[in-house]
Amino acid sequence: MLTVDTTRPVGPAGRVSRVETLALGTAWRDFSYVRVHTDEGLSGVGEITHPYRGRETAALAEAMASRHLIGADPFDVEEIWLRMYQGDFLRGGDVGGIVVSGIDQALHDIMGKALGVPAYRLTGGACRDRIRVYANGWYTGDREPGEFAARAKDVVARGYTALKFDPFGAGLGELSRAELRRSIDIVAAVREAVDVDIFIEGHARFAMPTATRLLRELEPYDVGWFEEPLPWTHIERYAELRRRAPMPISGGEHFHNRYEYARLFATGAVDIIQPDLSMAGGFTEVRKLAAQAEVHAMLVAPHNSNSPVCTTASVHATLGMPNFTILETFDGMLEDHVFQAVRGALPVVDGHIGLPTRPGLGIELVDEVFAEHPPSGGFWNMFAEGWEKRNRT
Repeated sequence: MLTVDTTRPVGPAGRVSRVETLALGTAWRDFSYVRVHTDEGLSGVGEITHPYRGRETAALAEAMASRHLIGADPFDVEEIWLRMYQGDFLRGGDVGGIVVSGIDQALHDIMGKALGVPAYRLTGGACRDRIRVYANGWYTGDREPGEFAARAKDVVARGYTALKFDPFGAGLGELSRAELRRSIDIVAAVREAVDVDIFIEGHARFAMPTATRLLRELEPYDVGWFEEPLPWTHIERYAELRRRAPMPISGGEHFHNRYEYARLFATGAVDIIQPDLSMAGGFTEVRKLAAQAEVHAMLVAPHNSNSPVCTTASVHATLGMPNFTILETFDGMLEDHVFQAVRGALPVVDGHIGLPTRPGLGIELVDEVFAEHPPSGGFWNMFAEGWEKRNRT
């Protein structure tokens, strides 16, 4: 079972014949993609973006193709997932998790095209008519309460009914009294400026005493959730913090499959899990994570700091999740050429994304736009002063 079997009868998509990768430069980060072709003339796309290691994900995707994909039937997604994970001895991790996720997306895209149906029809259908999204990446100006408030108003004016932000600057472990006050003043200013759901991002970086203090400080501002207040190296303390919290605790974006998620579920670490469809194993794995979350009375709010390809794939994946709550998107901060490069990505309208209608994911990569906007390989350090401006070096 851990080798490609070309003797079985093949399905309507044919067999995988070629795999290629593409990368697109943007002002914020480089976006990376895998495109899988079959001998029946079909192709499917998936996102393999890593904030800093795009060349590594591309190299692994191309190597995976020769080991586990060429000659395979794209409909055999469970077996292909196992071959990539177990047969390649991945044992989790970000680069391998991203590659498996992107390839799985591309296979579902191919399956949908072969059958003439949107990808969500293959993963449970629809529990709802549209997907509610929240905006992130909108606070790229000065770290001042008035600046945050003004930008939050702009986001809400574009129709969003929820937004997320990190008010904590370059804080790591602890916050000085001045920085704590500045951070809470930013939250207060945003809350006063907009009457929508607000979510607070902790970026998994505070020590337990600081995280506990922040719970008290944030309580007056009707926070929808506090995301990843602690490092995941201290996962057992999440449950302790959660018992003290007046708001839901969310997290899980750093985990790449059910095996990495096992401790999160076992410890009852969070109220809301946040798997990323481009990191946590694609459609095949995220659907299983959502089912496990439902068993634990947890909601699903997928992480998505990637391009409109991941946004679109995430919409397909979440339409059939009974315990889905809301999807993250950075699409509102991206340049026009991104949408030209990933033609057919689903648009955000009034803070929601509607039901897909095109076969597969409905996206085609436009090679000419990729050629005009090559990757830059830039880096920004979110533990450095001014990281929220996202100026890359």
